[in-house]
Amino acid sequence: MRNCDVPSALGETPGLPRSPEGDPVFAEPWQAEAFALTVHLFDRGLFTWAEWAEALSSEVKRSHRDPDGHDYYDCWVEALSGLLEDKGIADAATVLGLQHSWQRAAEATPHGRPIELANDPLHSRK
Repeated sequence: MRNCDVPSALGETPGLPRSPEGDPVFAEPWQAEAFALTVHLFDRGLFTWAEWAEALSSEVKRSHRDPDGHDYYDCWVEALSGLLEDKGIADAATVLGLQHSWQRAAEATPHGRPIELANDPLHSRK
């Protein structure tokens, strides 16, 4: 577990979702998962933090991005996907195929049930 000893004003950004205690939290579970996956891949040595910072910074600065930052975790996912492609870890077609598969799985999953890739009607069951 990492702790940051340097306080950041980012935690005081207006509009951030907050816990009942007032702490910043992720707005959606997928955001926490994207964050955790990025940290896990970094910990495994798939990329350096400088590479990650550059990829995310480049994505956030793209002209079509929301100036108020509401699409920050969309930027996060795009940056991670691009970095994995650039490093030869995953190609764009594979990432896009998985994205579509998860979307179909979400649409096929009854409300209140966990979304599993096996719920994708086109997913091959082995």
